Amino acid sequence: MLFDSFDLISALATLAACLVSMALLVAVSQQLWQLRWTATRDKNCKLPMPKGSMGFPFIGETCHWLVQVFAKVFSHEALESYLPKIQQVIQESLRVWSSNPEPINVYRESQRLSFTMAVRVLLGFRVGEDEMRHLFSTFQDFVNNLFSLPIDLPFSGYRKGIRARDTLQKSIEKAIREKPLRSQGKDYSDALDVLMESAKENGSELSMQELKESTIELIFAAFATTASASTSLIMALLRHPQVLERLREELRGRGLLNNGCLCPERELRLDTIVSLKYLDCVIKEVLRLYTPVSGAYRTAMQTFELDGVQIPKGWSVMYSIRDTHDTAAVFKDVEAFDPDRFSQERSEDKEGRFHYLPFGGGVRSCLGKQLATLFLRILAIELASTSRFELATRHFPRVVTVPVVHPVDGLKVKFYGLDSNQNEILEKSEELLGTTV
Repeated sequence: MLFDSFDLISALATLAACLVSMALLVAVSQQLWQLRWTATRDKNCKLPMPKGSMGFPFIGETCHWLVQVFAKVFSHEALESYLPKIQQVIQESLRVWSSNPEPINVYRESQRLSFTMAVRVLLGFRVGEDEMRHLFSTFQDFVNNLFSLPIDLPFSGYRKGIRARDTLQKSIEKAIREKPLRSQGKDYSDALDVLMESAKENGSELSMQELKESTIELIFAAFATTASASTSLIMALLRHPQVLERLREELRGRGLLNNGCLCPERELRLDTIVSLKYLDCVIKEVLRLYTPVSGAYRTAMQTFELDGVQIPKGWSVMYSIRDTHDTAAVFKDVEAFDPDRFSQERSEDKEGRFHYLPFGGGVRSCLGKQLATLFLRILAIELASTSRFELATRHFPRVVTVPVVHPVDGLKVKFYGLDSNQNEILEKSEELLGTTV
């Protein structure tokens, strides 16, 4: 009896310790998001932290008119105008990867690719290669020290992060001021153009400080998660070569692939890309199995009950995207990479409202999900049509989930040369994106 009592006391103590740990985890996480919101901003900035977001920088949550702005930024027409620029950025990156005699670190290079896409396409900045490398290195320093304790001492992570932020903002301010001078002949409005014009129309012209901070947030939103998903896509195609071959078959069937390369006379259009059903299934399955972000925070707007547990109004709630995908009854054989689960015949994701939510759900779902999906689709098309690549290690690396999903070694892959239109790709890249400016 004494032994049983001891076991009971031990179990209760363990349960209490777990509950305390969870409470501390939530409290610390909230504080980290608050610190992150503060750290990304100049001390004189008065923009409030968005309610219900725990400081995650979704610009559309700051005020209502910005939601309308980003509806324009990610509209069908806007995506159509971004498409050729995104394609050229991807083609140029693949050319560089293929020209490297050594295997590349896919995760690191995907970060560089995502960053370049955000800077050159989404923001419309024309910067040279040296300046781009400097910006990327500085942005990495900023991101790597984002969650440091707020101890402002020499050589502390916090000091490094603030220094990187200030350097980044100086470069961004220079690019913003030069933007009107370098926009001659530009045939589309980027996100920053739309943001500034909409602010004027709304009678609340943004200050330079607000523009710099909004720019950093846009880059951040397009950086980590897109790089994670791009890496997962490449890893999935390496693991499942039959999926890659089916992608090529679909491209051939639509007249987009001929003799191992994209047909130059068939320019990629948004409607054409959206109509590639198997490609859509592949991207959806990558995002289901390798969801970049584990979950997110929300604030309960009213008291409600979930599985017999009451959640009071005002409480912070964390929901797990990954666990939802792993436990949703609608998905069969959840651990298998099976793009056909999203086919018209099976449509496993259509059997419930919140079983599949790689971009979150509800009114605060990711504003840039259409752009992210388009980017992944173009990357998959280019990988299937113009690249040959193979794993450079004996085994596939273990995948970790913090801060986003990525292979522990970054995924070492050897890429081989593109097709004979290599020089044409470079020329188009320079013409469209101003890489030599």
